[in-house]
Amino acid sequence: MKLESGDMKEFKADMHIHTCLSPCADLEMSPRNIIKEAKKKGLDIIGICDHNSAENFPAMEKSANIEGIKAIGGIEITSREEVHILGLFGNERDLFFMQEAVYSNLHGVNDEERYGLQVVVNENDEVLGFNNKLLIGATEMSVEEVVDLIHKFNGIAIASHIDREGFSIIANLGFIPEGLKLDALEIIEPSKRDKINTGKDFVFITSSDAHLINDIGKRYSCFLMKESTFEEIRKCLCKENGREVII
Repeated sequence: MKLESGDMKEFKADMHIHTCLSPCADLEMSPRNIIKEAKKKGLDIIGICDHNSAENFPAMEKSANIEGIKAIGGIEITSREEVHILGLFGNERDLFFMQEAVYSNLHGVNDEERYGLQVVVNENDEVLGFNNKLLIGATEMSVEEVVDLIHKFNGIAIASHIDREGFSIIANLGFIPEGLKLDALEIIEPSKRDKINTGKDFVFITSSDAHLINDIGKRYSCFLMKESTFEEIRKCLCKENGREVII
């Protein structure tokens, strides 16, 4: 964290990190390992966004609090068009309301040999169990329905990795639907920002989408704001009163 002019501070944030709950993530992506690496990389804020589930967030938050890192709970939701949307939430109540909605629209059983283990852990990296839902799958919700539900539960909706060829809103739909109330766009290569026609002046963030320990903090955004809270992040994405995102 860097002090800036006035009462604003610059917070280093990686808002898209997967844990061992995501079947495509390495099993080393446990709370203690993630927080250790986040601290090593100098991150102030991390977003925990597993595929279609938030079951490891409580453990992540406990580990983060011990080390003075702010953890934001999220879910990377797959729409029926196979578009990835990040939903970020300010409290566990809203987060798990969103998870309940996702689960009710997500069908199928995980094939561990084909897709990988989906490990639920506690803050001490102890295995509590295994999620058997097909977390790698797509929900029955449209992009519009996903974004509307995120906002219904007081969340922030961000289109994931829009400059990738797979599971991105531009690659899969060809455009960002008019009227879709996204709060920001995530881009993996910030240098491509001016080459992407979004049809609107969106705020951009960049983050690691880490599935491996070494990738945590590989890409990050700097939030210029008053403190490391969810509501300050929301204000930052709205460019409120001098707040801004620097990538």
